[in-house]
Amino acid sequence: MQVSQTITVNGERRETQQGATVADLLRDLNLPAGRVAIERNLEILPRPQWPNTAIQPGDRYEIVHFVGGG
Repeated sequence: MQVSQTITVNGERRETQQGATVADLLRDLNLPAGRVAIERNLEILPRPQWPNTAIQPGDRYEIVHFVGGG
């Protein structure tokens, strides 16, 4: 049985599966990892840590998506 947990992403509550990582969250949000910056609980989360950082209940994420153009 999968257990869900509640987190906040860009001010909105979301459910994620227990054991999910930040990399899993990006996939669920359909965001390309190469074009985002992530803040977790008011601290910048370095990109190399995304695959190994487990999402915890109550975590707060701010995800900024960079858009190219001129």
